[in-house]
Amino acid sequence: MENITLFPDNQTRGTWADYSVEYKVVSILLVIVICGTGIVGNVMVILVVLTTKHMRTPTNCYLVSLAVADLIVLTAAGLPNITDSLFAGQWVYGYAGCLSITYLQYLGINASSCSITAFTIERYIAICHPIKAQFLCTLSRAKKIIVLVWTFTTLYCVMWFCLSDIEKQVYDNVTLIICAYKVSRKLYMPIYFTDFALFYVIPLMLATVLYGLIARILFLNPLPSDPKENTKTWKKSKGALLFVVQVTKMLVVVVILFALLWMPYRTLVVVNSFLPKPYLSSWFLLFCRLCIYLNSAINPVIYNVMSQKFRAAFRKLCQCGAQRSEKPPAYSAALTYSVIKETSNGESPDHYTTEMEEMQGKHLNKHFHIKSLQFKV
Repeated sequence: MENITLFPDNQTRGTWADYSVEYKVVSILLVIVICGTGIVGNVMVILVVLTTKHMRTPTNCYLVSLAVADLIVLTAAGLPNITDSLFAGQWVYGYAGCLSITYLQYLGINASSCSITAFTIERYIAICHPIKAQFLCTLSRAKKIIVLVWTFTTLYCVMWFCLSDIEKQVYDNVTLIICAYKVSRKLYMPIYFTDFALFYVIPLMLATVLYGLIARILFLNPLPSDPKENTKTWKKSKGALLFVVQVTKMLVVVVILFALLWMPYRTLVVVNSFLPKPYLSSWFLLFCRLCIYLNSAINPVIYNVMSQKFRAAFRKLCQCGAQRSEKPPAYSAALTYSVIKETSNGESPDHYTTEMEEMQGKHLNKHFHIKSLQFKV
C-alpha cells in the first residue's frame, strides 16, 4: 500500500536516506514471489469455476468474487511496491496513476471483505436454515448479491479520487514526488475509522457469531454413532456431513487468515492515528504490506489443501489438453445434511427443490428435526 499509512502533517523534513540494498533485495524478491504466486492462483480459481460445470455453486461464486478482489489488491498494491523500492520512494506513475491505483487498492480491499461476509452469511443460511436455503442460496441469487457487492464498493470508493493527490516533499538532499492525501490528518482519521469499522471490525464480528451458530449445528449435534436402521443410508449421510464440515472449515480458515494477516497493518494505522509522530519504520511497513499481499495470495492454496473438488479441478486445469470426463469428486453429488444439489429433471441448475427422502432422511429427521434436503456445496 503506497500511501495508506503515511500522514504528511507534522512530519519533520531532514536528509533523505535511500533504502538499504538489503531492504531492496528482500522487498522486491518477496513481493515478486508472493504476488506472482497469488496472481496465478487466483486466476486458476476463476478459471476452474467458470469452466467446470459442477464447480458453479453459490459458495464458489463468492470465492470467484474474492479471487477477483484479491487480484486487484495484488496488482494495484503489490506490484507498485516494487517500483517504490527501486526508485527510493519516488512515485513514478503520475497524477492519474496516483488516483487510479489508490482507488483500486481500496476497491480490492473492500470488495474482498464484502465477499467474505457474503459467503459467511450463505454458509449460515445453508446449514442453520436448510428449508430457507432452497430459495435463498441459489446460483442466480448469488450472482445478484455479487453484483450488489461490487456496485456498492465501486461507488463507495469513488471518494478516494477526491482524497488522493500528488505531493512534493522537499528534503535537504532531494525532492520526492509521492502519492499522498489532500486532507489533513484530523480529517482523514474519521474516514479511516469508518472504513475500518465497515470492512474489518463488523465483518469479523458477524463471522464470529455466524460460525459459532454453524458450529453448534455441525459439532454439537453429530449423527448417531450406532445407527440401527439403514446402515448404507447412514454412511451416506455421515459422508455428506463430513463433506459439509470440510467446506465450512475451509471457509473458516479463510476468515481467520483475513483477520490475522490484516491485523498488523490495521493496528499500525490505529496507533499512528494517535501518536504525535507516526511510526514509519520501513521494515515494519514492509512486514505489514507483505501480510496484506499474503492474505490475497494464500486463499487458492487453502482451497487446494482443504477442498478435494478444488484440488481435482486445479489438477485438471494444469493438464493442458487432457481429455477426461467431467466428474465431481466424492460427496459432490447428492448430500443429505443441509446440502444442495442441482436438480436433474431439466430445471435450471440454480433452482433447488425440497425432496423428502423417506429411507435416507428418517434418522436425520428424528435427530435434527429438519427436512432432508439435497444441497450441493
